[in-house]
Amino acid sequence: MAVKIRLRRMGAKKAPFYRVVVADSRYPRDGRFIEEIGTYNPMTEPSEIKIDGEKAKKWMANGAQPTDSVKALLKRSGIVD
Repeated sequence: MAVKIRLRRMGAKKAPFYRVVVADSRYPRDGRFIEEIGTYNPMTEPSEIKIDGEKAKKWMANGAQPTDSVKALLKRSGIVD
């Protein structure tokens, strides 16, 4: 089972809001997930990023791979170097 940390799109059309989730890579983008570890709102100025660092580090230690966009969010929030 390949586990990924990725964004799940929520919100209305042209007003995206994302949840940072841990999911099996075989599931669809907005489908089933294992655990929600944070949120990302690009519509505010500045962008609002809330990620539980402990959970993110725990999942990465267990082998979960963050996507490129989530990796950038983790770096911006100071969780990963």
